[in-house]
Amino acid sequence: MHVQIVLFDGFDPLDAIAPFEVLHAGATASGGAVGVELVSAEGPREVVSGTGGLSLRTTGLLDPCRPGVVLVPGASGRLGDPDDGEDPGDDGEQRDTVVARLARTLDTELPALLKAAMEDARVTVATVCGGALVLAMAGLLQDRHATTHHLGLDLLDATGVHAVRARVVDDGDLVTAAGVTSGLDLGLYLLEREVGPRIAHAVEELFAHERRGTTWRPGGPAPAVL
Repeated sequence: MHVQIVLFDGFDPLDAIAPFEVLHAGATASGGAVGVELVSAEGPREVVSGTGGLSLRTTGLLDPCRPGVVLVPGASGRLGDPDDGEDPGDDGEQRDTVVARLARTLDTELPALLKAAMEDARVTVATVCGGALVLAMAGLLQDRHATTHHLGLDLLDATGVHAVRARVVDDGDLVTAAGVTSGLDLGLYLLEREVGPRIAHAVEELFAHERRGTTWRPGGPAPAVL
């Protein structure tokens, strides 16, 4: 399993690094059955996160046709509406909101690359936190089941997505995770699903982190109202 973690300006570092660490450990535990790299829609470059100017360097260009997983993190920044009273012509605080930083990805090559990835049966697209909103705002998640940070579930639902309040949602070739730290759970779930439970368990023990919650899938009988 090869995983491409996609960085964009304003990304949340923990959204990207948590699954990267888990998957890198999975590579060691599996004897190289897992590969993971940081990529961007522009190729190798320094990508500035939304957290204190921290930057990470991507080593490659996102290849939407490479079999494996394409993983999209969310953004970090101020909470709230990007049009919360600031002058729209000002480069002030309205540009620092999470939603504004996610929306700016729509003006890059990323949506087209993600569309190509989602159309390739050999590729699973995964997201952490607001990464699902990147796909949703690009019109790529219509009628799909997905989750995101709990503060973004209403926005996700408004885009035509079946928003699910769960830690991890497996919708086949789309696997999404909720709030920031759920990137750890997403990484472990991908290891279990694609490589095997023994590898995932070994990494879970190494990280002293127990996966939380039941992974939601669109199968089985619908529950009665509780």
